[in-house]
Amino acid sequence: MTAGAGSPAVRRDVTTVLRDLAWTIHRRVPDELGIDPLPTTELAVLKHVLDHPGTTVGELARQLGLRQSNASAAVRTLVDRGLVMREHSPADRRVSRLVVTDEAQSEHEAIAAAWSGSIRAALSHLAPEHVAAIEAAAAALHELDRALHEEQTA
Repeated sequence: MTAGAGSPAVRRDVTTVLRDLAWTIHRRVPDELGIDPLPTTELAVLKHVLDHPGTTVGELARQLGLRQSNASAAVRTLVDRGLVMREHSPADRRVSRLVVTDEAQSEHEAIAAAWSGSIRAALSHLAPEHVAAIEAAAAALHELDRALHEEQTA
């Protein structure tokens, strides 16, 4: 790591910056909306069910790299909070498929809108060259997200 010219701040690796940014957004937005924040595991499970409706607990555990018992506990908590429902598979009534509730979908949309608004507001305080650099990185960040998802499900 190197210090910036004339700056006491230490330049950080992009991976650290992305982690810190994600953490800031994750913790800030639900508080602003009055939504109880979820622990990281439950948030990951909810996001997975949002992205993959109809998944089973076993599939979810494998795809997220969780122990079956931890995935089941997170699902139980999300069901208790009214964010996820279990639906019986039409092909096999013994199999439960996970789907989000209308409440979870509404909260997800509210959080996405708040994240966007919060980030847009913060961008308005940055120098134009920083805004341009962030916007130019959008495609590369999208590909990074896609690669991480592929790695996670492999």
